[in-house]
Amino acid sequence: MLIRRLRDTADDRDAVLAVGRTAFADPAGRERAGVPRGGEQREVRERARVRHLVGTDPDGCWIAEQDGRPVGAVLAMRREGVWLLSLLAVVPEAQGKGLGRMLLERAGAYGRGCLRGMLCASPSPAAARRFRRAGFTLHPAMRLTGPVDRAGLLDPGGIPVHPGGPAQLHLLDSVDRRLRGAAHGVDHGFLLAHHEELLVADTLAGSGYCYRDGGAVALLAATSKRIATRLLREALARVPEGVDARVELLTAEQEWAVDVGMEVGLTLGTGGYLALHGMRPPMPYVPSPWFL
Repeated sequence: MLIRRLRDTADDRDAVLAVGRTAFADPAGRERAGVPRGGEQREVRERARVRHLVGTDPDGCWIAEQDGRPVGAVLAMRREGVWLLSLLAVVPEAQGKGLGRMLLERAGAYGRGCLRGMLCASPSPAAARRFRRAGFTLHPAMRLTGPVDRAGLLDPGGIPVHPGGPAQLHLLDSVDRRLRGAAHGVDHGFLLAHHEELLVADTLAGSGYCYRDGGAVALLAATSKRIATRLLREALARVPEGVDARVELLTAEQEWAVDVGMEVGLTLGTGGYLALHGMRPPMPYVPSPWFL
């Protein structure tokens, strides 16, 4: 077994994708928490995600090979004292042999000195056990899915929401620091490039932002529940007709989001965990599965 750092090559990027597809395939047809959807567009975005993290955090990105075949991969990052896990995947035939633990140890060493940590975990009992043993608190997560009932989108008024862009990066980082203790920093560049729209609210009473893509709310952060609610309603109003909405990784602290989802007819389900170390769930906040 060889565990080595990922290289910024097409072969290594494809190897990570292959490991992820195999590791998260579910024969029962259920979807795993934190595994984005979208076919070919998703693969393009996933390759870009691997290249982004190899460039920003090379010491947090590792791949495991057995006889030259990729069997495991891990992608981790550090942002202003917070360690974040973007991916941990092991192919089924290599599971149960300690490989996931070894990959997590390599990625975890990159976070040495960080006082806080965040990751999303699948519903797998083995994943829950691994992360709990690593010292993470597991917060069961919910998700909202389904078509948006436009009749439930009452005119909220009061808080203007407008499209954002690179000019708002300082505002976004300021909101991040207030909620999770660290800015997304360079990750906002990736999110801007690979999502359909950034929505921003900035008032004397507070600020917030939301990335959306098709029906997915990819990341939402705000300094108050009132602003977060306004942003989520706006994002759901912009979901195209015939496309299902999707809001994931909602812990019990995000009841404001659950209430909005139910008002517009979305279905509430469960899916995986938001796992945290040295911190409580940010609130009001909808994490990014990749950049949390």
